[in-house]
Amino acid sequence: MQNSRRIEVILAQPRGFCAGVVRAIQIVEQALKRYGPPVYVRHEIVHNKHVVESLKAKGAVFVKELDEVPEGAMTIFSAHGVARSVEEHAKSRNLPTLDATCPLVTKVHNQGKRYVAQNRTLILIGHAGHPEVVGTMGQVPGPIFLVQDVAEAGALQLPVDEPLAYVTQTTLSVDDTKDIIAALKRKFTNILGPDTRDICYATQNRQSAVRDLSKLVDVLLVVGAANSSNSNRLREIGAEVGVPSYLIADGSELDPQWVRGAKVVGVTAGASAPEVLVDDVIEALKRLGPVDVTVMPGQQENVEFRLPVELVRA
Repeated sequence: MQNSRRIEVILAQPRGFCAGVVRAIQIVEQALKRYGPPVYVRHEIVHNKHVVESLKAKGAVFVKELDEVPEGAMTIFSAHGVARSVEEHAKSRNLPTLDATCPLVTKVHNQGKRYVAQNRTLILIGHAGHPEVVGTMGQVPGPIFLVQDVAEAGALQLPVDEPLAYVTQTTLSVDDTKDIIAALKRKFTNILGPDTRDICYATQNRQSAVRDLSKLVDVLLVVGAANSSNSNRLREIGAEVGVPSYLIADGSELDPQWVRGAKVVGVTAGASAPEVLVDDVIEALKRLGPVDVTVMPGQQENVEFRLPVELVRA
């Protein structure tokens, strides 16, 4: 389909890589320079195939479990965090490790541990099976009740006056999380937890930008992986306000029918999607016809996270 009419493309600001993802990728790249290839990474370092393939080409080897790592090989834990049992398994095998867990995920772990130390029963708001949730549940000692939505919050079988606390997965929908927290506070009389402002700054900024962008566009394209929680939330926000919204890994997945008749197309990217993939989607749009690209005004992010001390010294 060749479109003679010009399409206006508006890019969300901010979009793409967050500080936690940048740090995780840097850890793998610096480890390869410091220790030489191969280095082994447990699970995807971040949820993006392009990033993973790029690091593979440099000498990173991605494994599902530590049993696949050769004796003595440098091992890196992904940005999503791991359970204590994984850390202990690495120690039992004498594997040298680097922890690429996002500092904001580590903050959630520490919050949970503090609440449990106060003899509060912990509730984790998050998606079952997500690596971050698995890691958090394996980091905090004691029982944790996982709640995925308002209905599950209402169905919790706990005494209404039991001392409780909640923490949240960092990549959730801010609006959905507010509703779940409100449901918990309606049901239980002695519950503590962080404000939704403690949801990752990058998650909040990207969701806020998409809400603003959705008011301006006919179609929304979210660049990100299908298994990326924060990318899925961005697509859902567009759909909730009535804008046809599509999650797209790169330009090869663009269906011309999605933008047929559209005057303005919005493009954003999840926190683990590199800008090169946004460029690839724009190139795919240009193959359909003339395109004008502008960037929406938005929040400027200047957050940086320090690398592990071992790599800083190196």
